Amino acid sequence: MSAISVTQVQVLDNPQFFGNPLQFEIQYECLQSLENDLEWKLTYVGSAESDKHDQVLDTVLVGPVVKGSYKFVFQAEPPDVTLIPQSDILGVTVLLLTCAYNDVEFIRVGYYVNNEYSDEDLKENPPETVRLDRVLRNILVEKPRVTRFPCPFDTPTIPTADTAEEEDMENAYPCGGGGGGGDNGG
Repeated sequence: MSAISVTQVQVLDNPQFFGNPLQFEIQYECLQSLENDLEWKLTYVGSAESDKHDQVLDTVLVGPVVKGSYKFVFQAEPPDVTLIPQSDILGVTVLLLTCAYNDVEFIRVGYYVNNEYSDEDLKENPPETVRLDRVLRNILVEKPRVTRFPCPFDTPTIPTADTAEEEDMENAYPCGGGGGGGDNGG
């Protein structure tokens, strides 16, 4: 069982023009207090051909994380269009919202994104260079792809026979007594 249960992710201000910020309202429950922060990250896939065009739009650390329910809005600036091939600006791409604990990703929510011109005239007769002021970004919220991964969080390790034996020896003589010699009070 996971220490963090993401209960809802809602995309805000969608659809929106390409140059506007992306906003997600994230709700989750923490089932046990955690020692470290959660790291939320939003990644824009710039091209299906190569991950060198992927852009981490923002990363936010959330903590301290104690047992309870949480809700926050994660806002990120849009991708830098100069890092995306012109042929990949329009059409379908992917946004990845991920969360990690101690650098171990435990949930990934993927959304398809459709970028297209807002007016029919530009759709039918697209200019050679993309007119970003007319591109509408539509995050397809109906079918997010949610993937969960195992994460150890702060669970204690299961003792092995060696460590259990060491613990038994340490506990055999309370108060640091060695069990031999000395006055036992009697």
